[in-house]
Amino acid sequence: MFDALPDRLAWFVGGPILGLLIVGLFVVANQPLGASGAYVQTSGLIRRRSDVVVWRVWYFVGLFAGGLLVTQVFREGAEIRSGYDAMRDVFPLWATIPLVFGGATLLGYGAAVAGGCTSGHGMCGTAQRSPASVAVTVTFMATAILTTFVLRIATGGDL
Repeated sequence: MFDALPDRLAWFVGGPILGLLIVGLFVVANQPLGASGAYVQTSGLIRRRSDVVVWRVWYFVGLFAGGLLVTQVFREGAEIRSGYDAMRDVFPLWATIPLVFGGATLLGYGAAVAGGCTSGHGMCGTAQRSPASVAVTVTFMATAILTTFVLRIATGGDL
């Protein structure tokens, strides 16, 4: 195929666009933009709940479809990519699968306990000056930095 997008969008382009989107959504709909909220609404649609916010379902579908398109369709080469190539270079597949599953499970549990996901708290909650969101954001950022530090030491800098 072809590469439709550069490797990374510059932070000074993506950041302001995302900020304007978040503020615009608050102005227009008075609702935050978060991935876990979209997941909950999609789950509600599947369970046939009547109070589903339909635009959040489309947001969830777009997150999945956009990721699939960019990683599998709009790229060079014929191999299927998982996004975990660096991890696969260090760990065998039999170890990578439970690590990714365990991390995803912890992430989902943390989002349920915290009342939202990292994107919801980090971008929308802190924009609303929510003390709980600031505390959660500080916690997940500190945990991410510590985890990265431990992984760098444990793998000799390979991860």
